[in-house]
Amino acid sequence: PLTPNGKLDRKGLPAPDPSQLQQHYVAPETELEQQIAAIWAEVLRLPQVGLNDNFFEVGGHSLLAIQITSRVQAELGLEVPLVEVFQTDSLRAYAQAAATFRAGTAEDFDDLRDFLSELEAI
Repeated sequence: PLTPNGKLDRKGLPAPDPSQLQQHYVAPETELEQQIAAIWAEVLRLPQVGLNDNFFEVGGHSLLAIQITSRVQAELGLEVPLVEVFQTDSLRAYAQAAATFRAGTAEDFDDLRDFLSELEAI
């Protein structure tokens, strides 16, 4: 569905169907995959997220991607660039990319946290 301006009407789209996720669910295997899956599930408000799930296909969007990036850094200490959410096609691929990043200082993400706080205040 489109808005009168010709843009995608996201409100007109059906909500993701969790029952479809259950049919193709592949459980996270490693500790990192399990931790990231838990973050994704909480941010996306889904009961579970599997290894083959694509962030955007299960209901994610750019603002939620920012939350994912911030929480992965804060909770797991991994400085995974935001672009990885967009460039990887599954939780498995995202976890593999995340494993290559290690945390720097907390100051590196202060701007991102401030921006996220501003977005949440809107």
